[in-house]
Order: sequence, then structure tokens, then C-alpha cells
Amino acid sequence: MELDVLELDVVAWLHAEGGRLLAVRSRGRDLLYLPGGKREPGEDDWSALSREIREELAVELDPDAFREVGVVRAPAHDQPAFTYVRMACFTASYTGDILPAGEVDECRYVAPADRHLLAPAAQAALDLAVAHGLLA
Repeated sequence: MELDVLELDVVAWLHAEGGRLLAVRSRGRDLLYLPGGKREPGEDDWSALSREIREELAVELDPDAFREVGVVRAPAHDQPAFTYVRMACFTASYTGDILPAGEVDECRYVAPADRHLLAPAAQAALDLAVAHGLLA
């Protein structure tokens, strides 16, 4: 018996302030996620992430400060069994005021002790941020 395994390919913004990581709650979701999302056809990492952040948080990322931190893989929350998220994580400075926009209802900063509030891929990205000293 062969299982169908689906992998969602997404990008995420790791934005830390005061030793905490920015997370968002989308409309109708029970757990927090990192800002970002799926690529549209033909989009590279920068294009996808800057578009998603503009749509979700109403800020503009700085292309000159755009840096890859790493990639995490985890089970996808609220998706069918055997669905995983492959999340490429990036940092970048920004201009504007972070505000919930589009499908995002809530923005909040979470500490490592708040990991239980995060979806599995966001937990893995939190660990990645800690490993890279972003929450120090």
C-alpha cells in the first residue's frame, strides 16, 4: 500500500523583538503561524515573502536586508494526514507599522515558553530562530 504524502512549500518571515518572535493567527485558526505563505506560480522566495507580508501585516520588507535563515519541515496543522510543511525561513528589516491585515486577525510576539500556542512548523521555526541567536 502506497501512501500519498503531500508537501506544502511555503516561505516565512522570522521577525524577533525583545527576545520574542512575531506570530499571527489567521481567521478561523486555533494556533499561531509565522507570517508568510505559499508561493504563487513563478514567484521566487523574495517575491512570495514580500507579497505575503504586505498582504498579512501591511508593511514592506527591505530587499537589501533579506537573508535566509534555514528550512524546516513539520506536519501540517489542520490538513489531511500525511501532509507536511516545508518552510523556508527568512529575516528582513521592514518599514511601516505591523498591523493585522487580509486574512490575519491577530499579531503577537511569542517567547520559547509559548511554543504550545504555535502550529508544528512554527514551533520548528521558533527552534531555528533560537539556534541562530535571533531571540537573544
